[in-house]
Amino acid sequence: MKQRSKHFAVKTILIGLFIQLITITVSFGQTKTEQIDKLMNLYSEYEQFNGSILVADAGKVIYKKGFGMANMEWNIPNQPDTKHRLGSVTKQFTAVLILQLVEQGKLKLDAPISTYLPDYPKTLGDKITIHHLLTHTSGIPNYTSFPNFMKDLSMNPYSPEVFVKKFADLPLEFTPGEKFAYSNSGYFLLGYIIEKVSAKTYEQFLQDNILTPLKMNNTGYDHHETILKNRASGYEKNGKNYSNASYLDLSIPYAAGSLYSTVDDLFLWNQALYTEQLLSTKYKELLFNSYIPAGPGHYGYGWFVNKDFNGEKNDIITVIEHGGGINGFNTLFSQIPADKNLVVLLNNTGGTNLNEMNKAIRNILYNKPYSLPKKSLANAFTEVILEKGIASGIEYFKENKNSNTFAINENEMNSAGYQLLQTGKVKEAIEVFKLNVEAFPKSGNAYDSLGEAYLKNGDKKLALVNYKKSIELDPNNENGKKVLEELLKS
Repeated sequence: MKQRSKHFAVKTILIGLFIQLITITVSFGQTKTEQIDKLMNLYSEYEQFNGSILVADAGKVIYKKGFGMANMEWNIPNQPDTKHRLGSVTKQFTAVLILQLVEQGKLKLDAPISTYLPDYPKTLGDKITIHHLLTHTSGIPNYTSFPNFMKDLSMNPYSPEVFVKKFADLPLEFTPGEKFAYSNSGYFLLGYIIEKVSAKTYEQFLQDNILTPLKMNNTGYDHHETILKNRASGYEKNGKNYSNASYLDLSIPYAAGSLYSTVDDLFLWNQALYTEQLLSTKYKELLFNSYIPAGPGHYGYGWFVNKDFNGEKNDIITVIEHGGGINGFNTLFSQIPADKNLVVLLNNTGGTNLNEMNKAIRNILYNKPYSLPKKSLANAFTEVILEKGIASGIEYFKENKNSNTFAINENEMNSAGYQLLQTGKVKEAIEVFKLNVEAFPKSGNAYDSLGEAYLKNGDKKLALVNYKKSIELDPNNENGKKVLEELLKS
């Protein structure tokens, strides 16, 4: 019996090893395209991606697909030719237009903006240069951070000349050139300068100098009233529920964020940046310089420039990318020029973690380990709160926070809190925001949201504590500073 057991055990081990070898072979045998498809299908299944994607490896498209719905009312699916609003991915186009005017001798990067905008307040305009606007170092307050932006400004049409007056007279937040502080106001001004210098609208100058030459026929300046074939509708995701995104007049994002495009057109754009079709090499290189520290990397002209480790030898590579967020849409355009790799992600259900997806895809391209997505714990426990109450929801959260099935995402937790806040469940929202602060103790935004919930609950003391902590962690939280100032007065 013993001898038979030994043979049986050896046989079992050999069979196990054989099966394991088959599994490893299959795993290694998967192409990059197959791995990306598996990854994105899971993101779609977990309702973490709804949009269009394109991936290029060594300058060739290896993956292109649509996921979810471009229009939920009519069950129209997203496709590679679906047109999505780009948000701040627009800024890279504006930067190229500016450099075209510089190359033509019509603009100077170091010239004060009052040179081109004589009606701009001279005391401020003489201190700020084109370079400052391009690099978010002007100190001009960011108009999308104004407390009244969504309520009073975002839904009304403005001409560039009139809208500039909404922020032109405001004091600078710091000395120009001193530091990086993301400002849509700066890129709005760049669009206005383009109009003044070229004697064309921003939209027409863009069409004549980029879109037509590159045959980007599915890209343009979006207008709400225009009938646009294959345009995706924008939605906001609250837990498992979706709603139509709130209206935004497209004269407001303007040169900072009003373009739409498709993944195919953005591939054309990417390929053109490797040539001198738009700019000579001398001026094109200016786009991608690391001018100012910005987060983990630096900012160029309309691009974040970061370093990463990739390749089998962990070589350092330069990643040039920019994301975008606009009502109902978020986007990411990420390129690695040295290897001509590109990832384009266009999502039309509000905010989702495109950076996480991009990182996994990048690791696939470079044969590096990567993680498959997990289900959203924020969405799951919000459903429990709505069905069984806050106590059951918190218990569910604590039971599953270390699970291999679920992931805790700061933005999703924040959205879950606001979902409850907006439906009058203030005390429940406070508990969700508290959990978010515990999970992400270094996030100024998490404390800001908790402070807002306490304020809505009438607890000014705790609101004050959390707004102070938020500003301590995020000194650029201008809205939080204004709320804190009001709290200290009361």
